[in-house]
Amino acid sequence: MWYAALIRFIRRRIILGIILTVSFVYCILSYTGKGEFLSGGDEEIVTRRTQPFVWRTLQQHNTSGDEVTCRNSVQGMTLIVDDRGYICPRQEVLVSGCCNDIMPSVMQYSCDTCKINNCCEIYEYCISCCLDPEKKDLLQNLLEKAAEENNVIYASVSDHFELCLAKCRTSSKSVQHENSYKDPISKFCFGAHAPGYDAQVEDGS
Repeated sequence: MWYAALIRFIRRRIILGIILTVSFVYCILSYTGKGEFLSGGDEEIVTRRTQPFVWRTLQQHNTSGDEVTCRNSVQGMTLIVDDRGYICPRQEVLVSGCCNDIMPSVMQYSCDTCKINNCCEIYEYCISCCLDPEKKDLLQNLLEKAAEENNVIYASVSDHFELCLAKCRTSSKSVQHENSYKDPISKFCFGAHAPGYDAQVEDGS
């Protein structure tokens, strides 16, 4: 009888030992897996451009004709700017999506309402001014800086027009204290500086 009791005692200890060993191994594996997951979450996801950026030349911007179709800013209640840089009243947008550039009220690369710091009062004027081919060097520098900062938005744009649409939208850099604009008037910017920056002050002029 004592022999059977000893066998049962040993068997229980073996089973208990197996359970404890399995539990210990499980805890170790779980902890290791969690650590790898957390460390993996800290890794920076690098966003790279998958296709070359398209700059439109001055000749392409000035191309006109019945076959031309345009993308435009769409959202403006009164003003529209197309991807050639023309800005016009909404009623002067053709079925092609282009502003009717033969109308005297239609302007190209207009920087009306824009300041020297490239911040404008009106979104559509910001885009029109930004599309000027002479702004290419400025925008190219901004794209390079955005790539260094791993900016997902600017890495996703494919051409000059998309870049200006994105750049001229108000962003977190346009606000202060999360509820007011740094410059409540000229808050649409395509330059290197946020609204409220005064280039003349920095230049000492």
